[in-house]
Formats: sequence, C-alpha cells, structure tokens
Amino acid sequence: MSASAISRRYAKALVELGDEQERVADYGRELAEIQKMLEREDFLRQLLESPTFPLEKKTALLADLNEAMQLSPGMRNFLGLLLEKGRLKYLSQIDAKFRAFADERSGVLRACITSAKHLKKTQQTAIKSTLEKLTGKVVELTLEEDPELIGGIRAQVGDRVFDGSVKTQLKRIEESLTKG
Repeated sequence: MSASAISRRYAKALVELGDEQERVADYGRELAEIQKMLEREDFLRQLLESPTFPLEKKTALLADLNEAMQLSPGMRNFLGLLLEKGRLKYLSQIDAKFRAFADERSGVLRACITSAKHLKKTQQTAIKSTLEKLTGKVVELTLEEDPELIGGIRAQVGDRVFDGSVKTQLKRIEESLTKG
C-alpha cells in the first residue's frame, strides 16, 4: 500500500472519530503539535520510527510524550495505534490529509497568497471575499511575501495556482519573443 493511501486511511479515520466525539478541532491541534515537536526532536522521532528499537521502549517513550504534552485519550490511542502498526513515519502526511479532510467537512478552503510586498488589510479582505464568492466556502488566508515576484500576487487555492505576478508575465513575454 502506498504512503498516500496509508496516510489517507488513518487521517480519515481520525476525522471520523473526532466528528463522532465532536473533537475534530482538538485532534487537529494536537496532531499539529505532535508533528511540530517530532520535527524539532529528530532523535526522538528516529527512535520511535526505528524498526530495531524495542516496541516496549517505544511505548514507554510515547507514554512519556503523551503525558508531557497532556494529550487527550483519543489522541493517545491514535498514536499508540500508529506506533504498534509502524505507521508513525507517516505522521506528517497524516497531519496534512487530516487538515484537508477536516476543512472539507467544515466547508473551509485554505488559500496561500504570495505577494511582492505586504498586503494592506483592505487588500486582504478583498481577496478573501472574492475567493469566498467564487468558491462558496469560507476561506482562510495564509500570507507570504516574495520580493522576486516584483509585483502582483500568486494565489494557491487547494491544488490550483493562479499566478498574476509581474515576474511570470515578464517570463511569458520573454518566451513569446524568443519563439518569434
């Protein structure tokens, strides 16, 4: 089974469990915290993912981690299952798929807006409201700055990218001039 299929299966199961328990947001927050912590603590992640490190020692490490992070019983069980099945190495993919499933379920669409310079509040609001009208969903914006764009913006909404940057327009002009 592919990593994508595995992560999709576990993420979907956690979203459904969270939905039943009305804890989707809590599970999402906890999952993101765990993922970030394991990214920072590379040695701990390697121990937990190692096929040669004894399972009982991994279980003890995970129990200490659960206690230190004050995770909910549902998340403790979920992490225990991932550990038992050797699936902790897919945690970052599970986290990403979980957010996608949770957003889909709640009607939220995430958009990443990259601009050459800082966008004013009025510009942010205009972009957000336009995207909400076009998609019919609640849009959550993430803003980034990239001076190399020169001007304009690039918007990534789900899998689609809308590039209205000056850099891209200049590149298109260059390509059309070189082709003749």
